[in-house]
Amino acid sequence: MRYKYGMIHGRFQPFHLEHLRYFRLVWEQSEHVIVGITNPDPSTILADELNEHRHLPEENPLTFTERLMMIQETLGDEGYPLERIFIVPLPIHHPDRWQYYVPPGAAMFVVVYSPWERQKAERFRRAGLEVVVVDNLKKGISGQEVRSMLVSNGNWERLVPPTVARFLQRKPEGEG
Repeated sequence: MRYKYGMIHGRFQPFHLEHLRYFRLVWEQSEHVIVGITNPDPSTILADELNEHRHLPEENPLTFTERLMMIQETLGDEGYPLERIFIVPLPIHHPDRWQYYVPPGAAMFVVVYSPWERQKAERFRRAGLEVVVVDNLKKGISGQEVRSMLVSNGNWERLVPPTVARFLQRKPEGEG
């Protein structure tokens, strides 16, 4: 294992198969994986010029706790030993708070598909974090695509792990 702590981060609105691929990439290189759930509290979300939609309420329908439960249940069902996984909030728009959620020496893995992710990687570097940029993956699924299909009753289930599909199907309509 190259890293004691490898960290992934995202809104996970919801946790989909592309996120699971991201997790697996870090798992293969880390003794422990920290999953940072961004936008954990709607009151801390800020708009960003490189990111025109991520701050909108309709783009963040699930609570921190719902996302934590989806991720934890999925990783457990996938057979990952949960004692090696830590799920924490990560207020992405507040670098001054990262020290409370990211352990010293953690490697922050950033999958780069757009200028937004490049900007995040640079922000992490400026905060003194080790950054591992992954820029050789082709973008597959997006959370926006899954959310859109959920609203239109499309075939969204094929885009998420089975555990997430079951979680979202049992979630009462209108919640979150």
